[in-house]
Amino acid sequence: MTLPIVAYGDPVLRKKTEEIQPGHAGLAELIENMFETMYNAPGVGLAAPQIGQSLRLFVVDSEQWLRENEKTQSEPAENHLTGEPIKQVFINPRMIKEYGQKWTYQEGCLSIPGIREDVQRLDKIVIRYFDENFHEYEKEFTGITARIIQHEYDHIEGILFTDRISPLRRQILKNRLQAISKGDVQVDYKMLFPARKKSR
Repeated sequence: MTLPIVAYGDPVLRKKTEEIQPGHAGLAELIENMFETMYNAPGVGLAAPQIGQSLRLFVVDSEQWLRENEKTQSEPAENHLTGEPIKQVFINPRMIKEYGQKWTYQEGCLSIPGIREDVQRLDKIVIRYFDENFHEYEKEFTGITARIIQHEYDHIEGILFTDRISPLRRQILKNRLQAISKGDVQVDYKMLFPARKKSR
C-alpha cells in the first residue's frame, strides 16, 4: 500500500526515533509499504518518520540509481558515484564510523519536494544494523550508497539535509520551506502537510 509522505514542518521529522523490538506488530507489512511508497515517489531511500512512524527503520535501494547513472554517464563515473548497489532494510541502525574523503553532491528529499542543495559528506561509513529477519550485520558502504544511508540515518536522528547547508542558504530557502509545510507545492505522490493536516 502506498502511504502519504510527511512534509517538511511536521514534528515527527524532528524526533529521535525509538528502537524496534523483535515481533513488532505489522513490521513486515510496514516494510513492504515503505518500499512501495518509495518506488511510487520515486526515491532511493525512505525512513519511517517520513511516513509518520517514529521508529529506527529505513529502506534503501541504490541499485536503480546506479543503473540509471551508468546509462547517463558517457565516461566512467567518479568513484563517489559508484559503490556496492544494495536493496536493503535497516532496523535499529547505529553508525559506527564515517570516514574517507569529503565530497559534495546535490541532495533532495521526498519530504522536501522541489528543493535540491549541495551537501558535504564523507564517502565511507561503517554501520551496524538488523535486517527484516533481525539478523545483525556490521558493514562498510562507500560512494553513493553510503550517502543515501547517511541521508536516511539522519532522518531517524531527527536531522534533515537542509540542516547540513549554510545558514545563508537556509535563510534563502525559508519561504519555499514554509510553502511546502502549507501544501503550496506540486507533487506527483501522496503527501501529508502539517499545516493542512490532510493528504493530497
